[in-house]
Amino acid sequence: MSMESRKICFVATEPEEEEFFSEKFEKFDVSFQPALRDVPEDVEVISIFINDRIDERFLDGHPALRMIATRSMGFDHLDLEACAKRRVAITHVSGYGENTVAEHTFALMLALSRRLRESTEAALAGKFTHEKFRGMDLRGSTLGVVGAGRVGLHVIRIAAAFGMKVIAYDSHPNPLHTELLDFKYTSFEHLIRESHVITLHIPLNQETHHILNRETLSRCRAGVLIVNTARGRLIDSEALIEALDSGQVGGAGLDVIEEEGVFHGGATALLGAQIADRVRGAGMDNDRIALPAGRMKEISRYIASNALLRRPQVVFTPHNAYNSTESREFISKTTSENILNHFAQNP
Repeated sequence: MSMESRKICFVATEPEEEEFFSEKFEKFDVSFQPALRDVPEDVEVISIFINDRIDERFLDGHPALRMIATRSMGFDHLDLEACAKRRVAITHVSGYGENTVAEHTFALMLALSRRLRESTEAALAGKFTHEKFRGMDLRGSTLGVVGAGRVGLHVIRIAAAFGMKVIAYDSHPNPLHTELLDFKYTSFEHLIRESHVITLHIPLNQETHHILNRETLSRCRAGVLIVNTARGRLIDSEALIEALDSGQVGGAGLDVIEEEGVFHGGATALLGAQIADRVRGAGMDNDRIALPAGRMKEISRYIASNALLRRPQVVFTPHNAYNSTESREFISKTTSENILNHFAQNP
């Protein structure tokens, strides 16, 4: 098969990325599509980002697909079992985020500790007082790092410069790291009880889903600050809202939430779109439009995520922690290498 007939489709790319990939794959049949639903059915390779979910239904509709090159570190948005069954190769981009995401983690942490959102909104409303919006120093406080991998270790390095005491929980502790970076491994239970600030840097799987929930949040130190730049579904949104309202959690810095579509459209717009899709699929003869149970759960998560972002103690960014010039260049370069190695049969 000639290179010109090898079809590659890039989904949800920016103009700079399109220019880079067009040049890199000038000898291939390359297309760029705004959404996954626009991907042609005869494509051999697709490159997606974290918000595009590949499931069995998509794979059934694209029988020629042989490779998925996700431009992300995580791959929990891919049905690995279905891909393996169809012998669809998967590549991801590891190692681009340790510095970028760690720095963003501290941007959120500082915004929480100095109550920037609350102070700004109060000042704009003419209701600011120094007494009411007093912050806290990070120096001398205990930082609990959940997940001491590449990003987590870089967070620990930065924390040392702030004079924070660091404890960490990791499923595979490395004693060498504690000697080099002056922190202690501990149990998850001890970490949530003792930490003034908790930051999450673990992958999403069955064991970590809603690792912060009503029970675990209730056992945290009162007024704890929580930062999440990993995956939204590590935290139960409804439980976090309750903890914020009660004061058990003093603030949350979130770059990710359970339903990230809320970042772009809001719950009302998304709910309308869900119902419209259902109406189109139901046909004109049906008087009653019923959403399936799975869709109802999804809508409930949208509503909870939207309510969470409206809390004044929440500082959020729309999945933007990775988004530096340096990391985007690394992602594009690595993704192109992954695809070229696939065609060269050298994964």
